[in-house]
Amino acid sequence: MALVPFPSSAPAPREPDDDPLHDADERELDGAGGKMSFLEHLDELRNRLIASVWALVVGCIVSFLFVGRTQEWILRPLWQLMPEGNKLMFTAPTEGFMTMMKIGALGGLFIALPFIIFQLWLFIAPGLYSNEKRFAVPFVLLGTFFFLTGAAFSHYVAFPYTWKFFLGFETEYLEFRPKLSDVFSLWVKMLLAFGVIFQMPTIVFFLSRMGMVTAGFLIKHTKYAVLIIFILGAVLSPGTDVVSQAMMAGPMLVLYAVSIGIAWLFAKQKVDE
Repeated sequence: MALVPFPSSAPAPREPDDDPLHDADERELDGAGGKMSFLEHLDELRNRLIASVWALVVGCIVSFLFVGRTQEWILRPLWQLMPEGNKLMFTAPTEGFMTMMKIGALGGLFIALPFIIFQLWLFIAPGLYSNEKRFAVPFVLLGTFFFLTGAAFSHYVAFPYTWKFFLGFETEYLEFRPKLSDVFSLWVKMLLAFGVIFQMPTIVFFLSRMGMVTAGFLIKHTKYAVLIIFILGAVLSPGTDVVSQAMMAGPMLVLYAVSIGIAWLFAKQKVDE
């Protein structure tokens, strides 16, 4: 007697051409680097770090050619705000030299910044779809622009007001004699902090283009964003005074409003992909 095979409930194996749309998505993901192994990711990270270090070295060489002018551009406005006869002072023999070296290194970082941001994008890009990779140029331009804008805001607005606040504690029996290394350290902390927080529109632009956030989502969660912003203002502020914390939180509130506008303008659903 012939045996009749019992029908299996498992679906028949799908041929590669059964679902061409699904196959196209898989090919697109594979082409975007979805099959990179962990070691390949580490090797990619190493290559990007090496390229960034070389860019930083070149930037430092260029920066040290103008380090004297850069130092004067940073410190002269602070000295002019001090009472007449007072100067910034250094007490250690190497303090003046090391401050100049730090200024040269910081200038090199700013010169190499666009290239470093581009290397960061190249490291992220293998995990993206091909239609998302075209955001490389906006990412680099916006990242550089907003970082430099934050640094300029810190140098021309935030730090002078913070400096005046500290000078206000000088009396007829208290003389303010700031140490060079302490002043420069405070200036750098505020500069980098504002450069980082001014990246908020860049991040929102990238997330909105990927469809991860919308203007409605940001508006709906505004009250939580305000709370988080003031907490970050207290944490990121280099000083414990209210002035420096308000200087840190105020621009973040404005940037959050700008980010809502960016999310509305560049939302994914507004573009015919």
